[in-house]
Amino acid sequence: MAVGLGELGVARACQGWPEVVLVDIGLPDIDGHEVARRIRADLGAAPFLVAMTGYGRDDDRRRALEAGFDLHLAKPVDAGRLERVVSAAHA
Repeated sequence: MAVGLGELGVARACQGWPEVVLVDIGLPDIDGHEVARRIRADLGAAPFLVAMTGYGRDDDRRRALEAGFDLHLAKPVDAGRLERVVSAAHA
């Protein structure tokens, strides 16, 4: 069985203990919500999880936060804002 992008992302995050993880919601294998749940289950609150997605309705934002994301950013994401988010997560 081939490992998909979501599965691979979870595996790499859980091996590397990153400070920030950027996740798309619409992945071909497991969706970004499941990625967030699995990372939270393995690493707890340690990584700052950011949903970067084309799904930008209020319900999409709520679902992302319920799945364990710290922040929901709708695409297209302003590069300056993304830089500030990543910098703040390191602080």
